[in-house]
Amino acid sequence: MFQVNRSENRITKLEEKRFSDLNLREREHLQEWLANQPDALGEELLIIQKEFDGFAHTRERLDLLALDKDGRLVVIENKLDDSGRDVTWQALKYTAYVSGLTKAQIVDIYQQYLDRYCGGGNAVANICEFLEEEELDEVVLNPGNDQRLIFIAAHFRKEVTATVLWLREHRIDARCFKVVPYVFGDELFVDIQPVIPTPEAADFMIGMAEKETEARGAQGEQKNRHKLRRDYWEMTLDALKDAGGTLYQNISPGKDHWLSAGSGLSSCQYGLIFAKSEIRVEFTFSRASAEENKWLFDRLIEKKDQIEAAFGHEIEWLRLDEKKACRLQFGVPCEGYNRENWPEYVEWHVEHMFKWEAALRDHIVSLNQALKARGGAS
Repeated sequence: MFQVNRSENRITKLEEKRFSDLNLREREHLQEWLANQPDALGEELLIIQKEFDGFAHTRERLDLLALDKDGRLVVIENKLDDSGRDVTWQALKYTAYVSGLTKAQIVDIYQQYLDRYCGGGNAVANICEFLEEEELDEVVLNPGNDQRLIFIAAHFRKEVTATVLWLREHRIDARCFKVVPYVFGDELFVDIQPVIPTPEAADFMIGMAEKETEARGAQGEQKNRHKLRRDYWEMTLDALKDAGGTLYQNISPGKDHWLSAGSGLSSCQYGLIFAKSEIRVEFTFSRASAEENKWLFDRLIEKKDQIEAAFGHEIEWLRLDEKKACRLQFGVPCEGYNRENWPEYVEWHVEHMFKWEAALRDHIVSLNQALKARGGAS
């Protein structure tokens, strides 16, 4: 750190000191500085207690306890010249202790702080003002397991920084601030700088954490969908079996939104579809050759009126010229993820798959024969 002499256009290096060299102490000095100027840590914090010892079955004390702008508790541990080896263990214990504090307990802790150190005040009003909320009922304090840790020292041992980085990788908001005293003549200066995460990396790390949270949420949602589909297909396959159907007798329930069964014509399948907003029956031409798929589709659509009359409904015929495959389908809207409706949807699938196969079966046999006569593999 340097002092700038503007008149001479020169800089002078300030002398770096140890806290112990200056007879500065953790509680009397550093702790008081931060308690009265918590934004020195780069954000708005509301100090609600110092030397907090309100833990059951122990007389241990944490240095400073604060709230951030999201209503999360922040445990602040100060260690002056050297972090020591055990600071992370201490802070983790304290964080575990405070994780169970309720809103009422937090308000009471803060009120005690105001009465003892600030000459009184209204804890509820101060918290609402800090969080920019009108009523305490609208405020969430100490949500879930979102408690935070801040470590402050002039020097951090490797075991401390390694632990903090590991905590951050596991989505625990732990931070390290390096605090160094300087003297220039009779003046005392103190420099407080974040070292984990660095200012340059903070936004990136926050973004990565948000991305990871989103990904985990998406993965969880995907697993739920997979289980949902397996459960539905299990019900449907049992119902088809009970109804005497043979088309799906060797098919197992899967995680996908579709369930296919062979038709006797290679790479052309009957399909059951179970989606969030629609259930369908399908028939798909998905042979390796787009030309063969279109040829088969064109032969089948010539029997459109006959097939629809046998099925009892108009069918959606999708030649899909821009794609390799072709498809015909019939579906109805549904609330697929509402399990209460599943008996109705299973009944629909069973009924319409029987009709679907009956309407198409003989025509698929004829297509297979025509394909052989044309020289294509059946």
